Amino acid sequence: MLDWLRRSPREDSTIDLGDRALAIVVRRLGQARRMTLRLAPDGSEVRVSIPRWGRTEDAIAFAHSRRDWLTGQLATLAPPVTVAPGADTWFRGIPLRIDHDTAAPRRPSIEDGAIRIGGPADSIAARLRRWFESEARLVLIADLAHYCARIDREPPKLSLSNARRRWGSCAADGAIRINWRLIMAPDFVRRSVVAHEVAHLVHFDHSPRFHALLGEIYEDDIQRADRWLKRDGRGLYAPFG
Repeated sequence: MLDWLRRSPREDSTIDLGDRALAIVVRRLGQARRMTLRLAPDGSEVRVSIPRWGRTEDAIAFAHSRRDWLTGQLATLAPPVTVAPGADTWFRGIPLRIDHDTAAPRRPSIEDGAIRIGGPADSIAARLRRWFESEARLVLIADLAHYCARIDREPPKLSLSNARRRWGSCAADGAIRINWRLIMAPDFVRRSVVAHEVAHLVHFDHSPRFHALLGEIYEDDIQRADRWLKRDGRGLYAPFG
């Protein structure tokens, strides 16, 4: 038997993928009926979800058995992005160069295919992140009002999320959270997530009635938006770490 199958789960909580060793995080979920495996969006860890009655040893063995698949997934991740002068980033699906000019205002502005920003170079990343979050809140509030009007509901409170596993969520009390990083995605992608969560205000499930309502209130192709997130969503985690 292979060595990694004989070790204690506490001793063998990592997996080597090429030149990287990633932690294996095992999560027991009450609603899980089978074992599932995924790579964290930023490539920082391997996540295995198992039913509450599942065994940690089996989860770790499952991760090791899918080493080739995980290596392939790791290779598809966007390369590290440095938020610094001259680097590229995205705003509402549009690629923009970060243009630092000490004579420019400290608050970023979009000019001629670039985000122009002044102030100290060593605080660019932090100030750009705050600007992205501020822009995301303004746009998402408008999105939320738009879709709530389509279901004849008052917009609930909106919170920005930095979640690593979910683009949006709707709580049982109607509070909605949307990942601020979606401001970097194309508009039709961001709006699909907002429409999805608004549809949960009526149907707190993923039943046929939920999907029918989502299809009614969302103006674009929901499958197209889902494909974009599946293919390119991880890239939104690269800037700002």
